Amino acid sequence: MDILIILFALLFLIFVAYKGFSVILFAPVAALLAVLLTSPTQVLPFYSSIFMEKMVGFIKLYFPVFLLGAIFGKVVALSGFAKSITSFIVRIFGGEKAMIAIVAVGAILTYGGVSLFVVAFALYPFAAELFKAADIPKRLIPATIALGAFTFTMDAYPGSPQIQNIIPTAFFHTDAWAAPWLGFTGGTFILLLGILYLQWQKRKAAKAGEGYGKNHINEHNEVATENLPHPLIAILPLLLVGICNKLFTLSIPGYYGKTFDFLTIGLKDVPAVDIPKVTAIWAVEGALLIGIVTVVLFAFNRIRRDFNTEINLSIGGALLATLNTASEYGFGGVIASLPGFKAVSAGIASTFKDPLVNEAITITTLSGITGSASGGMSIALAAMHETYLTQAAQLGIPNEVLHRVASMASGGMDTLPHNGAVITLLAVTGLTHKQSYKDIFVMTGFKTAGAFLIICLYYWLGIV
Repeated sequence: MDILIILFALLFLIFVAYKGFSVILFAPVAALLAVLLTSPTQVLPFYSSIFMEKMVGFIKLYFPVFLLGAIFGKVVALSGFAKSITSFIVRIFGGEKAMIAIVAVGAILTYGGVSLFVVAFALYPFAAELFKAADIPKRLIPATIALGAFTFTMDAYPGSPQIQNIIPTAFFHTDAWAAPWLGFTGGTFILLLGILYLQWQKRKAAKAGEGYGKNHINEHNEVATENLPHPLIAILPLLLVGICNKLFTLSIPGYYGKTFDFLTIGLKDVPAVDIPKVTAIWAVEGALLIGIVTVVLFAFNRIRRDFNTEINLSIGGALLATLNTASEYGFGGVIASLPGFKAVSAGIASTFKDPLVNEAITITTLSGITGSASGGMSIALAAMHETYLTQAAQLGIPNEVLHRVASMASGGMDTLPHNGAVITLLAVTGLTHKQSYKDIFVMTGFKTAGAFLIICLYYWLGIV
C-alpha cells in the first residue's frame, strides 16, 4: 500500500504537469496528499519541516545560478551576439549541411551558458530558413535543436555551466569539470548517433518526396543579418564564461581553504561555510557575471534600448524556473521521507546493487516522471547521495564519476512529452507532438544510452 501511495503521488504530479498546471502549486499538493494517505496527523509537520525546508534550501543554493543564467542569455540575445554566431556558422556549413549547422550553433550557445529556452527562440528562425532552402521537412527542426541544446552540451561535456551539471557538485563536492574524459566520450557518442539519425531521416524523407511542407504556422520571414557584431566579438563572452568557470573552480578553494568560519570576523550566530560544497556554484556565478559585463561593454547601445523590459522578463523567467524546480525538490524531500519510498529504494538497491547503475536508473526514472532533469536529479540525490558516496568509497569509485553519471542520467528520460523545454520548443516552432515528438524521443533514447555507456567505459577501461 505504501508503494502504491508513492506511485499515485508521482502519477498525479506527472498528470497535472502534462495538462499544463503549475508544479509550484501542485507539487506540495501531491506531496501532502501522499502524507495524508499515509498518516493524516503528520501533514502539517511534513509541510513545514520537510517540504518548505527542502524548497527554501534549493532556492538558497541555486537561485543565483538561474538568475544570472537567464540574464546572460537575455543580454546575449539583445546584443545580437546570438544572431551573429548563428549566421556565421550557417554561412560556414551552408544549406546542404543545415542540420549540422543548427546542432553546432545550439552546442556553442548552451556550452557558453545560454539558457536552453533562449536557444530555442534564437535558433528557430535560422533553422526554418535553412530547412526551407534545403527542402528538409520542418518536422525535423525540433529534434535538430534538441540534439544541439538538450543533450551533450547540457550535462555531458565537462565544464558546462548548465544547471544540470552544477547540481551534483553540492552533493559530491566536485566541480563542473568532473570526469572530463567520460563526459566527452559519452557526449560525442550521443552527438554522432544523433547526427546519423537526423541525416537518415532527411534522406528517407527525400526519397519519399517529402519536402519542407506547406501551410505551417509560426513561419518567419528571411532573417536580417545586417549590422551584426563580428562573430569573434560575439563568441568572446561565451568563451570567457567557460574559461572563468574553470579558473574560479581552481582558485576559490585556494583562497578560502576548506571552511570559512564567521567567528573570525566576530559573527557568532552564522554557521561556517563548507567551501567544497559551494565552490562550483560560486565559480559558475562569477563566470556568468563576467560574461554579462563583457556583453554590456561591447554592445551597450544595442542592449540599452529594451534593457529594462527584457531584463524584467528574464528575472521573472528565472524566478519561475527556480520555484518550479525547488517545488519539485520539496516534493522529493517529502516522498523520500515516506515508508513507500524506502521500500522502492530498497527494491532498486536489491535489484541493481552497483551504485553507478542504481544512480543512473533512479535519476533518469525520476527525471522522466517529473519531466525535469534538474528536478528528478535533485529528488534522487537528496534522498540517496550519502548511500552512493558510501558505496562508491567502498568500491574505490571517484566522486567525479558519480557526478558525471548523475548529470548525464538526469538528461536522459527527462524529455518526455510533459517536459517544459519540449513543450516550449514545439510551441516556438509551431509544430505538434504528433508531428515531431517521435524524433525528439529518439534523441532522448540516445541520451539515456550515453549515461549507461560511460558506466561501461569506466568499469572496462577505468577512465575518468
